[in-house]
Amino acid sequence: MGLSDFDTKVAVVVRDDLATWQRLNVTAFLISGVTADAGAAVIGEDYADADGRRYLPLLIQPVLVFEAGMEKLRTLRARAERRGVPVAIYTGEMFSTGNDHDNRAAVRDVPTAELDLVGLAVRAPHRDADAILRGLARHP
Repeated sequence: MGLSDFDTKVAVVVRDDLATWQRLNVTAFLISGVTADAGAAVIGEDYADADGRRYLPLLIQPVLVFEAGMEKLRTLRARAERRGVPVAIYTGEMFSTGNDHDNRAAVRDVPTAELDLVGLAVRAPHRDADAILRGLARHP
């Protein structure tokens, strides 16, 4: 199945000045948010190898990964808000916390316009996703 075989598009955008470990960490956390919001409908069946060993199920659709600067991330967040598309975000402050409670507090303490966005993810109908992601370059 290709991208066009799904009603929605899933995309992660990471800031272009992050270290490799940070990009991977942000991507993993953001996809967990998209998956949690979408629910069981986006999760496939368990995997099993030829010996019958079970492996965890995965997301059923491709994930596009892009990169952008901080100002573009702010623009993407605003575009998503205008279209009513839920967004998962990751901020710079979250690199220094060690748990979900402190992550949420780090976001709650900062006004929207001042968020130090280092990544965001969306799952939206193609038309909305394309409008939100317009002008981005795929992650190399």
